[in-house]
Amino acid sequence: MGEDMNEALIFRLPDLGEGLQDAEIVAWHVAEGDHVAADQPVVSVETDKAVVEIPAPRSGRIGKLLGALHERLPIGAPLVAFAADEGADPGSVVGDLSPPVILVPDLRTATNTSGDGGSRVTSEDAGKGRRPRAAPAVRALATELGVDLTTLTGTGPDGEITRGDLRAAASSPGMVPLRGIRHAMALRMAEAGAAVVPATVTEEADIEAWPPTTAILVRLVAALVAGCQAEPALNATYDGPRLTRRLNTDVHIGIAVDTEDGLLVPVLRNAHGLDPAGTQAALNTLKDAARTRRVPPDALRGATISLSNFGPLGGLHAALVVVPPQVAILGAGRIVTRIVAEGLGFTEHRILPLSLTFDHRAVSGGEAARFLTAVKASMENPADG
Repeated sequence: MGEDMNEALIFRLPDLGEGLQDAEIVAWHVAEGDHVAADQPVVSVETDKAVVEIPAPRSGRIGKLLGALHERLPIGAPLVAFAADEGADPGSVVGDLSPPVILVPDLRTATNTSGDGGSRVTSEDAGKGRRPRAAPAVRALATELGVDLTTLTGTGPDGEITRGDLRAAASSPGMVPLRGIRHAMALRMAEAGAAVVPATVTEEADIEAWPPTTAILVRLVAALVAGCQAEPALNATYDGPRLTRRLNTDVHIGIAVDTEDGLLVPVLRNAHGLDPAGTQAALNTLKDAARTRRVPPDALRGATISLSNFGPLGGLHAALVVVPPQVAILGAGRIVTRIVAEGLGFTEHRILPLSLTFDHRAVSGGEAARFLTAVKASMENPADG
């Protein structure tokens, strides 16, 4: 570009809150040479929780874009170098940022408009949030082949990525880096698996008395609340390293939502205070937000217990994953028809399988059984609907 990039002109990836350590670039909204106004959207990044739009911290001309599309950058990594030919005080660039904006659309398939500008950076710098060393033609080929340069180790001079490196990566069978929600899911499940001592108990609820129009998820929410009220040990927050536990009065339910990108768990807050209509409205809002990627970070935290209605997708019972600091998750399987005794004969009833996985460090088997018994009783009572 010709401009010397002095540190005062570098705009770095800001702290996005929630303890987030990094973010992935999913769309550039500016190109090198563009003039931008303060607060104008510059780039969209995807964290483990949401897509966030980063605004310009000042007015000026974009000298260089310092991150590649789909590159995962740590907080504080260089994003943009402003050109040095502007009269504005460059000292305001570093660390001065308007609050990020949560985006409505899913921008992960957006096109990079940044170009390359001929920049070359060593592979070692890639781990520090900068682009790996590659010529513009190689970058163009990488886009064509669908290869993420940040996953490669170059075999050229000084670690430069070559065409041969690209073609070898493109011909390897199917290994691609996890991104966004799926990346977060992998980390969270690994952490949960390493921390929790899980145990699972199962039960079946006879739901033949339900009216035909009963909303299953609404009934499950009401039953889970009933379980928490009968046995508060399951609606708890547990600190494993400190061996401390808090029994929660309020019931905030993490609702597992299956999306094309992986599992999202938005939180249905104050479920204990909702009537069926209020529960249904809140669930509709949460599920729509999850599937359209409109869930703000605040809506993904603070659950005291989780619920997974996996039955419509298949499966009867499951050993589910408890995510700390929660201590339990209730699962509902596929409704089946069973022959049951009725009077002097037999008849068919609809049966809903239930699975409860709990952290045995914080919950005893007796507490889990009492909780699940209360859930079953609520599900089988037509008046609870």
